[in-house]
Amino acid sequence: MKKLLFLTAVLLTTSTANAATVGEQAPHCALTSLNNTPAHFHEYAGKVLYVDFWASWCSSCLQSFPFLNQLAHEFGDQGLHIVGVNLDEQIDDAHAFLAHHPSKFTITNHGGEQCAKSFNVEAMPTSYLIDKHGVIRYIHQGFREGETDELKLQITKLLAEK
Repeated sequence: MKKLLFLTAVLLTTSTANAATVGEQAPHCALTSLNNTPAHFHEYAGKVLYVDFWASWCSSCLQSFPFLNQLAHEFGDQGLHIVGVNLDEQIDDAHAFLAHHPSKFTITNHGGEQCAKSFNVEAMPTSYLIDKHGVIRYIHQGFREGETDELKLQITKLLAEK
């Protein structure tokens, strides 16, 4: 219940007037990886960035991790970088999740709540595809197996752009 209240508070305090939308520059987020390394989206300029907001208690997030690992393997050498922004209230919950479901992509935690507000995250998981110039090009809420082909198509298009 605390986790649901936490996410609800994050989502309700977000202003839709500042919502991150397709065609706009992605918000700048100062994040920290789980090993306390700073991570900033501008570090990935010139790459396609897949930003995925997730939490350990989210069943759809659990289903999405194998797909995200597959994307990292399949497209990482072509210029795709995936950043999972964890929204767990307790960092130990994220560590426990990752012990059973390891990621092959960057996971951040500290700063995730503010970043979720900046992006106006409304569902879990929510993913944003950001082009090589920092512009949001595609937003996807939730995760269903049947939608993976569309996500791959969008990634392929962005990787092909100059």
